[in-house]
Amino acid sequence: MPTRPDLLVIILDTMRRDHLSLYGHSVPTSPALDSFADRAVIYDRAISPAQWTIPAHASMFTGVYPTTHDVTEADRVLPAELPTAAELLHSAGYHTVGFCNNPLVGVLNHGLIRGFDTFYNYAGAAVNRPFERHHSPPVDRFVREWRTFARSVGNQFAQREWLFRVSLHPLFTPVWTRLINYKGSSRNSVDDLIGYLQKHRAGGSTRPPLFAFLNLMGTHLPYRPPQDVLDEIAPDLSRAQYRFVAGFNADAARWASPVEEPLEDWQTAALETFYDAEIRAQDHALHRLFDYLRASRALNDTMVIVTADHGEGHGDHGYFGHSFVVNHELTHVPLVVRHPDDSRKGMRTAEVVSTRRVFHTLLDGAGVDLPGNRATIRPADLSLLNPNAVDGPVFSEAFPPQAFLAVLRHRAPQLIHALCLTQVRRGIVNGDLKLTTLADAPEALYDVHADPAETRDLRAEQPTAVAELLSQLNSSVWNAARARSDLHALAEQAALTPAMMDSLRALGYIE
Repeated sequence: MPTRPDLLVIILDTMRRDHLSLYGHSVPTSPALDSFADRAVIYDRAISPAQWTIPAHASMFTGVYPTTHDVTEADRVLPAELPTAAELLHSAGYHTVGFCNNPLVGVLNHGLIRGFDTFYNYAGAAVNRPFERHHSPPVDRFVREWRTFARSVGNQFAQREWLFRVSLHPLFTPVWTRLINYKGSSRNSVDDLIGYLQKHRAGGSTRPPLFAFLNLMGTHLPYRPPQDVLDEIAPDLSRAQYRFVAGFNADAARWASPVEEPLEDWQTAALETFYDAEIRAQDHALHRLFDYLRASRALNDTMVIVTADHGEGHGDHGYFGHSFVVNHELTHVPLVVRHPDDSRKGMRTAEVVSTRRVFHTLLDGAGVDLPGNRATIRPADLSLLNPNAVDGPVFSEAFPPQAFLAVLRHRAPQLIHALCLTQVRRGIVNGDLKLTTLADAPEALYDVHADPAETRDLRAEQPTAVAELLSQLNSSVWNAARARSDLHALAEQAALTPAMMDSLRALGYIE
């Protein structure tokens, strides 16, 4: 076996922490994850750096906040000067492979899959899987060309507002959510990962260490859980609740919009019940994976990280989906870290941590250093494997996705101004207190320990805490912006020819 551990990161896309039985939910949604976590470190206060898929993944892959990596829209590209964990692990001799069910991660040209030797997509119109049967050369060539074409089309929908807006119309939503594998396949991706691990581990001591990434998207809208699982979770759902969820599933523009009219209690209960059933169905797939890891003894030399990119709003705080705010239903995420040599197995920690530290934890577990331009920070300094690692204030950033703003300009333009949806929102968590801001001004202060649903604004009662948290947040954002400027400077320097560099040195502009 390799001397360095294998690494496995599992992202439970769109997973609300408070709907997992691991974190006290009354419905037994995650028995497989609960059992797996018995021999892991469970983080009770993990905070995502962003409220939606692309910037959250970019932060976990690079270790920096959205202000630094700037991948806050579907058409942004990760700076070449900012290496991903996969790139650094690949350079250090790891074999890197991805199994992804979210098209926003695996299909768009944003640079997030840089460094992967192989990346399998289970979402979209051109699924690619390992162990595929090869056909005649003309057929194989057609398949490759079709995948390239389908990927190009997917990028067009992400980058052209009018195409994106049209795709969300209730007439078209049922078509693309059913026919082009929008949520991928948890079953297929888990089965393929197990097969891949079996084949890789058969190499024995001659095989390179493995870094595998798995994104599961079963808990994203639309909610269509298997009927047997739904019956197990809630056998008494009414026909009206079935009809309501079916209508909600068909209105994709509503999935990420502010609430125009508050839901009735029975409607909220229906959404959350279907969501719980999706979690339970996905947990069945995880059960097979965890069973394989135990039975094969892979856990003896594999570090496993399970977390989420963000949560989901079901009308909480006046919003559906995960587009515009940084409330806890979106940013407070599950986090479980299981390392073969961690003496803290079976412990829970109340330390406030950012999931951007997944990046540092992977590098630390593999014994890989950061490149020279970031050498002032060692991976161990922010690794979750290091109980003495100290992070700065932990914060989240919600840069409003322009594509959804374009949808709202046609659907409910009055809400954009009324709710200040064009402004950046941020949230900082320090101990029990959380401050949220709107355009750099305080918006609310919560005691998230006593009030995890964030129902009571404490700004008037604790003005000193507001001032202190605002100062910490402003300083943190300033540091993140300075890091982005450093990246831009590196990019400009890299673009200079040797002759130009010599001229600048002669003039004294650089050393």
